[in-house]
Amino acid sequence: SNGSPKMLSGAVGAANIGADLDAVLSVDAIRTYKPRPEVYRLVTDAFSLQPADVAFVSSNRWDVMGAAAFGFRCVWVNRSGAPEEYPEFAPVAAVRDLSALAALDL
Repeated sequence: SNGSPKMLSGAVGAANIGADLDAVLSVDAIRTYKPRPEVYRLVTDAFSLQPADVAFVSSNRWDVMGAAAFGFRCVWVNRSGAPEEYPEFAPVAAVRDLSALAALDL
């Protein structure tokens, strides 16, 4: 996340999802922001994965663009039906809400 560890800790705690997460990664560790590739590399380094092994989900189209450029398989949660901004970095799927993720074969 582009968020600070303190902000992320608060969000995870408020959502009561800490037990469901393997890690919470913040750009604070590298002092740069998405969509820089170094940020997405935090994931591949933390889990010893190749980019193509990662399914990345975001409602921010610019974030999906950056992650797709890095090599992640991306899903865009397009709640508002916004127009496509980055056709050269298309997501593997676009959904209206998170519940639609269950039907995807990622």
